[in-house]
Order: sequence, then structure tokens, then C-alpha cells
Amino acid sequence: MSQTEPIKLQTPLTGQTVKGLKAGQKVLISGAIYTARDMAHKRLCKTIDSGESLPFELEGAVIYFLGPTPARPGKVIGAAGPTTSSRMDAFSPKLIQKGLRAMIGKGYRNDEVRQSLKDNTAVHLAAIGGAGALLSKKIISAEVIAYDDLGTEAVRKLEVKEFPAIVAYDSHGNTVYK
Repeated sequence: MSQTEPIKLQTPLTGQTVKGLKAGQKVLISGAIYTARDMAHKRLCKTIDSGESLPFELEGAVIYFLGPTPARPGKVIGAAGPTTSSRMDAFSPKLIQKGLRAMIGKGYRNDEVRQSLKDNTAVHLAAIGGAGALLSKKIISAEVIAYDDLGTEAVRKLEVKEFPAIVAYDSHGNTVYK
């Protein structure tokens, strides 16, 4: 396989699969991924703290930092571009420790998140900001599964087929941002 050929990933992700990913590699994700932004992350962490069940299984999961625009008639979802990742930094380590294997967003992550990626064999993936209309074409289905009172920021289960991303931070401490 050439270095420019994307790695095909199927969710849920295993630690072994994640460990093999390197910063800068292109990936194509297929399967179920979940959307969550700031308020949903806060609620997920409160749920963990209270010992209650989460609305989806975190082990091997991928969370996309996304608040999509409303779907136009006949479409599964509206524009689906990534949200700034640093907004989730306060919450990500707790979710990673519970088995979250990958996150998709844009931009930098803080030192605590990067250490948690290393300690727990997880990765942060980057999606191209400003390409929400194109990215939405890789989403086969979308269903609100939790926190519907948050509107566009509700947690959704998405089925994706060959959703493109780049390994921005790998589980070995490497990054494309240097």
C-alpha cells in the first residue's frame, strides 16, 4: 500500500487498530459514529460521574465533534463540518479513559488530552473544516439517540461510509501540527 492510500477503518475500533495508526495517515471510516459537542460532552461526563448508563457504548467508539445544519428535504443530514476540538478538551480525557478510541474535529488538543490518547491507545482525527456539505455525502443515516433538547447539538448515531479524515494525533504522541 502506498503512503497516500487511505487506511480503511470499520467501527467499533480496537486498540490494536488504533495503535497501528500514525500521525499524517489518511483514513476512511465506515460504520457507526456518534456526534457530540460541548453540552453533550458535559452531560456524558455527568452521566459517567453518576454511575448511570451512557446512551451508547464508549468502548471502541468514535465521536465526531459536530452540530449539523438541518437536513434539506430528501437528505439524511445537513452540512456536517467539524467543530473546534479544543472546546471538548475538558471532557475528552474522561471519555477516552472509558474506552473512546477516536474523536473527529478540527484544530489542536491540549496536553492532558494528548497524554490521555497515549495512555489509553486512542487517536484524534481531523476532518476538513468548511467542507460540511461534502462530508455530509458520506453519512448514510442519522438518528438522534440522546439529549434531543439540545437541538443540533443532540447526540446522533450516524452510519458513515468511507468518511475521510487524517490522523492528527496518534496514540504514540505524534502529531501533524508540529
